[in-house]
Amino acid sequence: MAKLPVSAENIVKLFGPHKNYSPKEGFEGRDEPDKVVETHCCFCGMQCGIKLLVKENKVVGFDPWMEFPFNEGRLCPKGVQRYLQNNHPDRLLTPLKRVEGQGFVPTSWDESMNKVVTEISRIQLKYGNDAFAMLSGVSLTNEKSYLVGKFARVALKTKNLDYNGRLCMVSAGAGNKKAFGLDRASNNYSDLEYAEVIIVAGANISETFPTLTHWIWKARDRGAKLIVIDPRNIPLARTADLHLDVKPGTDSALYGAMLKYLVDHDMLDHDFIDNYTSGFQETIDAVKDYTLEWAEEITGIKKEKIQAAAELWGKAKTSFLLHARGIEHHSKGVDNVLGCINLVLATGRIGKPYCGYGTITGQGNGQGGREHGHKCDQLPGNRDIENPEHRKYIADVWGINEKDLPGKGLSAYEIIEAIHRGEIRGLISICFNPLVSLPNSNYVRAALEKLEFYVCIDFFLNETARHADIILPGSLQEEEEGTTTSAEGRVIRIRQAVTPPGDARTDTSIILDLAKRLGEQKRFNFENSEAIFNELRVASKGGTADYNGITYKRVEDEMGVFWPCPTEDHPGTPRLWEDKKFKTPDGKAHFNPAPYKLPGEVTDEQYPITLTTGRVVSQYLSGTQTRRIGKLVDQFPEPLVEIHPNLAKEYGIQQRELVRVSTRRGEGIFPANIVETIREDTVFIPYHWSGVKSANQLTPGTLDPISKIPEFKVCACKLEPLREIAPASSESTAYAST
Repeated sequence: MAKLPVSAENIVKLFGPHKNYSPKEGFEGRDEPDKVVETHCCFCGMQCGIKLLVKENKVVGFDPWMEFPFNEGRLCPKGVQRYLQNNHPDRLLTPLKRVEGQGFVPTSWDESMNKVVTEISRIQLKYGNDAFAMLSGVSLTNEKSYLVGKFARVALKTKNLDYNGRLCMVSAGAGNKKAFGLDRASNNYSDLEYAEVIIVAGANISETFPTLTHWIWKARDRGAKLIVIDPRNIPLARTADLHLDVKPGTDSALYGAMLKYLVDHDMLDHDFIDNYTSGFQETIDAVKDYTLEWAEEITGIKKEKIQAAAELWGKAKTSFLLHARGIEHHSKGVDNVLGCINLVLATGRIGKPYCGYGTITGQGNGQGGREHGHKCDQLPGNRDIENPEHRKYIADVWGINEKDLPGKGLSAYEIIEAIHRGEIRGLISICFNPLVSLPNSNYVRAALEKLEFYVCIDFFLNETARHADIILPGSLQEEEEGTTTSAEGRVIRIRQAVTPPGDARTDTSIILDLAKRLGEQKRFNFENSEAIFNELRVASKGGTADYNGITYKRVEDEMGVFWPCPTEDHPGTPRLWEDKKFKTPDGKAHFNPAPYKLPGEVTDEQYPITLTTGRVVSQYLSGTQTRRIGKLVDQFPEPLVEIHPNLAKEYGIQQRELVRVSTRRGEGIFPANIVETIREDTVFIPYHWSGVKSANQLTPGTLDPISKIPEFKVCACKLEPLREIAPASSESTAYAST
């Protein structure tokens, strides 16, 4: 059969017409949309292409965007349902103010914005500029991320700006910078197809990045060997050649032992190591005692499996290593990342076709959002805020004196700690729900209650916003023009499909209005999102994340452009390091010693079980969006605690029995889900819910000393069965199958 381009018309030619579908007429029972808008999903870093169907300024459905090269029309359950949030009755439609004894009442934009500016001025005059902080989110476009960074430092004049990417990619970013001098996945994901061996470490791809699974299946169809490293027997692990069920918090011991095995059996690329890397000897010295027997004792993985994994990796001609939050949400998350990178560098399989290393971006614009300005230690272009040359360049772009540019501020959780100390008195947040997202949520709640003034910009009333003094109704992704950057490093177009409903405004217009009212109209005089992007291009020029050659037209014409792209005639860079010129000071890739260390909290007699947390297929981050979409809620209406049958037997726990899970910070009650797909010494709770169902009541505020990411993946807990069976609900079957 001749291969035809993928399109609705050609699907009909190949397979015949669907009884309810015609490419000309649409689905029966559905009015013809006013327009079809090619854009991208608002959720994870895959940023899958999707077509939104618009009728009378409302998103009423979707069609697959078959031509977009990454997902080729495929969507996960969240992507299929994402359009339903647009018309949700919970949508914030007008500014709200808190009134004692009445709760939130509607107010005007003028009154609310004047109140915000008055309180900012009052707090900063009394306590200093840095006493007012800002928290941002990486669901925002590149334009808005850049705008927030400029707003906080130029208009708000505070150093204390951070973002919820602090809970996502910062360990990966720090590791990438140490090793390569640049923070981006090395390849586009199509390179996976021809990899002989694939390692997936701490990434539940089938549930949290389902459309990426396609590229792994293509490799498997060609005979690729798959190694999955995870304490749970996640869906991808069940088809893997090797599943290494690592004990949470011991990842670096595993990677160190694998590296030692490669060295002992000379499975190394000596030419690459000698000519293009530095730090090799110090790195192997750090693991010289990491025998297979020692690694088995530390990690709980049979030494034969560790050896088999090392041999598969060492003997391959092409390979790809992927990791995500499972190895990064640790107090030694950067060390875990460096341990993975050391395996890649030792075998020299990077900068070559079908050889790569990928840090999977969790949030929608987790890649672009950490490149252009709303991170406490970063300036646009992924510049260092403490580097005098970098500061001078950005200050010139912004038209301010370098001495007036604030320095490095506090990270997200450190901002909460500073509120408790009385150092921060006011807060503005946009698209961030720290009461659900941050660890030790009881501590976070207490901090919110201590604030003298808090203003929240969001499109739904999230749990954190309920503590606000002023709530400003902002915009969904599909209500503004812009760009995001996918996990591959591909800059793509977000197109406005509809305008904000009611009296809601775009996030951009809110920030620009606040900047104007704070006296900075001249530096925030942007006509549209493209004008912001064009300034971003200049600000990024010469930085490691160089977007200077990327234009809206190029992004549209080329289905995205991979950065770095320094000039408009540059083709973009889908595969990094082919020239072996790394962005480190010596131009070489750096090995980094990553010795094994204990996690911040270990089990003991009082708290004998390890708790780890993560995502499920139908929910996303703090659930602000997905917990409002009925079919996604039906699939997972509440969190369950996964317990191995042997551990359940030890405690006498039955399926769906309520279990009190306690840690040194708090306790929660969850129905038990007894599954064989988890280690016997570990329990798992998903973190998308709030209040009494929040997993983050339990997690510690221990931070990685470099990346400042919290240790969500390891904490000591105890279990107490309550001898009461939770009511049956539709999620029990779904949980049992994952």
